[in-house]
Amino acid sequence: MTQHEKQPEKNGVKIDCDVYRQEFSVKFEHPVHFTRGLFSRENPLFADVINRLGEGKRHRVLVYIDSGVADKHPGLIGDIRGYFHDRPETLELVGTPEIIPGGEEAKNDWEVVRDIMTNIGNHHLCRHSYIVGIGGGSVLDAVGFAASLVHRGMRMVRVPTTVLAQNDAGVGVKTGMNEHGMKNFLGSFAPPFAVINDFNFLSTLDDTNWRSGIAEAFKVAIIKDSEFFDWLCRNAAALRKRDGNAMEILVRRTAILHLDHIRTSGDAFEFGSARPLDFGHWSAHKLEGMSGYSIGHGQAVSIGIALDSFYAMKQNLITESDLKRILNSLLESGLPIWSDLIEEKTPEGELKILDGLDQFREHLGGVLTVTLPDKIGEKIEVHHMNVDIIEEGVRNLKKLNMGTIDHEDTI
Repeated sequence: MTQHEKQPEKNGVKIDCDVYRQEFSVKFEHPVHFTRGLFSRENPLFADVINRLGEGKRHRVLVYIDSGVADKHPGLIGDIRGYFHDRPETLELVGTPEIIPGGEEAKNDWEVVRDIMTNIGNHHLCRHSYIVGIGGGSVLDAVGFAASLVHRGMRMVRVPTTVLAQNDAGVGVKTGMNEHGMKNFLGSFAPPFAVINDFNFLSTLDDTNWRSGIAEAFKVAIIKDSEFFDWLCRNAAALRKRDGNAMEILVRRTAILHLDHIRTSGDAFEFGSARPLDFGHWSAHKLEGMSGYSIGHGQAVSIGIALDSFYAMKQNLITESDLKRILNSLLESGLPIWSDLIEEKTPEGELKILDGLDQFREHLGGVLTVTLPDKIGEKIEVHHMNVDIIEEGVRNLKKLNMGTIDHEDTI
């Protein structure tokens, strides 16, 4: 829609100025697939995804693989080559799949992004070629960021390989790089062409990466789905013990809750100040940076959930019983509720973690907006955080971390 407006006369003086106001929307399709054995030669899904638009041509595809995934799946490159070899009419594998560092190293190193962009240019890939990222959330962020810059946006297919990537980081519409001492200081909104979750990758995760994504499940359940929260509490021990069936249920439900929010919130690109899916994240992002990213995102989010849930209880938004269930279930899942870093103080005696509130506000834009649970399964946004209550929460979490919270104790 275009509106043409001319400025009226002011004080009898005709102003030579007019404006054409533009309003338009852009449709994005964002399919998220679930499968097993993605590059098994008999599995048609990958080829079907690439051919989704029915363009009737041979598609050029450049593949990047997380180094940790390549180590755990030494036959993966051969499987990819074989898959493409069987489909020469529709798929062209550009060069050899590239291995890039996994974990936060990928998001901390500009050279990773620069190398990807240079490689795309050296292979003369066009804007309708495909970049495929196979790995954890950090690798998908780095590869996706590079793909969003070249030709102002190429077709990106994400193949998440961790729990956290399959249920959260890999299914969203953002990319990010760490810079200026802050998590995701740089990034872009770039919905992927498609996401393909292959459950077979989860079986080779170490315990830390297996459990990391459980925190994001608790995060979204606490503020959006009380029945899912109840399920998580009942299955916390099974999840810690690597029950594959339970984990697949968790991944699907968590991913769907994230996707539903992106689709229905009316703010997929986060132009507003509220960001409900970042419950527990203001302190988590700060904690990651303080640790030099030795604390993983899921572990930091678990601590952030614990801290903000304590705050919510003190504000009478959730009950003490709710808080105990949250903390007990996080611990039973194998997740932390404490790190010594959260009690570190500045020379002036203030908790260093509190700087995360200012960084969070800058990242959101506008006024500080922190999402808290308003009873389990619902949420509320607040625009002020009481420092005294946060400090009390830190002291209490330190005590509670000594062991499982007894339901008879008063927090």
